[in-house]
Amino acid sequence: MNESHSGYLLGIGSNIEPQSNIAKIIHLLLCQFPRLSLSCVLKIPPIGMNSRRDFLNVVVFIETTMTEVDLKTICNDIEIALGRNRADPARKTKDRTADLDILTKAIFPDDGNRLVSSITDEYFLYPLLEEINAYLSNRDYSSKQTGETIIVDELTFGQTATTIDRDTSASNERVI
Repeated sequence: MNESHSGYLLGIGSNIEPQSNIAKIIHLLLCQFPRLSLSCVLKIPPIGMNSRRDFLNVVVFIETTMTEVDLKTICNDIEIALGRNRADPARKTKDRTADLDILTKAIFPDDGNRLVSSITDEYFLYPLLEEINAYLSNRDYSSKQTGETIIVDELTFGQTATTIDRDTSASNERVI
């Protein structure tokens, strides 16, 4: 990337049928946005909740000029479509099919500053943020963890950072 791209970083996770639900979340995001850049997908134990189900987590950069409020509406709609009860007061400590959080507005390539600790206290996302930040800023990054493989619409992703473009003229998605 030689030019700057602005949009939002999302933290995405699932610990109920996570392979299937992460694929569904990415598919639903691709229905809304023509390009997604993704970190690898990591398996992470649940934190702050009593569960035996590991999460699959990924950080996604969405290039868009929409407002944060409009993006949050899309994220909430995806969570609800996949069965999350947003009205449940205990929703933050329950297993979930879909969890989409807006982490920050971002411009890439950035000025080289690390975004990691300044945008979230969810330290388990730090390696994913480091990777997507390096990927979108054209810097070398070597992950110490192996990503999980996810398949969506006959595409495979998750082991390393990648960008998925949706060809809106042919309703076809491809990894670039």
